[in-house]
Amino acid sequence: MLTRRLTTVMLAVVLAGCQAAAPVPPAPSPRRWIPAPGATWQWQLTGRLDPAVPAEVYDVDGFTTTAADVETLHRTGRRVICYISVGSAERFRPDAARWPESVLGKPTGWAGERWVDVRDRTGIGPILAARMDMCRDKGFDGVEPDVMDGYAHDTGFPLTPADQLAFNRWVAALAHERGLSVGLKNDLEQIPALLDVFEFAVDEECVAHDECPALRPFVASGKAVFHAEYDHAPSTFCAATRALGLSSIRKDRALGPWRQTC
Repeated sequence: MLTRRLTTVMLAVVLAGCQAAAPVPPAPSPRRWIPAPGATWQWQLTGRLDPAVPAEVYDVDGFTTTAADVETLHRTGRRVICYISVGSAERFRPDAARWPESVLGKPTGWAGERWVDVRDRTGIGPILAARMDMCRDKGFDGVEPDVMDGYAHDTGFPLTPADQLAFNRWVAALAHERGLSVGLKNDLEQIPALLDVFEFAVDEECVAHDECPALRPFVASGKAVFHAEYDHAPSTFCAATRALGLSSIRKDRALGPWRQTC
């Protein structure tokens, strides 16, 4: 009887020791920010930043916006998105010399900007990773990676829809690895295949191109669509885009501080 009792006690001690030594499961990763449909926004890529615009979300240039600017916006309760181009090389950026000549294609139509070969991860990967690092290090909440639809243009490279899809998913992964939310810029045709890896969308002129309904999957998934028109007055589109759940504004093409809201 005594032997059985001692054996039981010893077994309990061993089990307690095993439990104490068991590894502690890792804490869950923080949930990425997902802006809700209807969130108000400001899109300013040029000029001196105006932090007084009554908008919940600011989408601003990643290079020219400072960490102090981001902190100023955060102190007033704003979320801040980092605009960078991922599908084009801009000769006016401080990292312009890093693009290998082999990845540079035809002009995009914007001064000083050329398409890049999005298939060449070796050539473009370090540049885009560094841009994402910049957004993270400045304290941004998310990133707007622009020029995500090269396959639909004459880039100088034989890009296919599959090439673009793989690239866009890879760009989303680069953002997520740094704790950043990421928005799909245009590329409406591939929304069904990309919705699962993008936390919001940014769209230019879906009214002008008669394609706003294609953005419904984002809204239906509880994700904001930040939409801008250039040539249409808000009175001509706000009722329709509000019904779709879009966050719509009117901007001029310089994308300075001026805006009109719905």
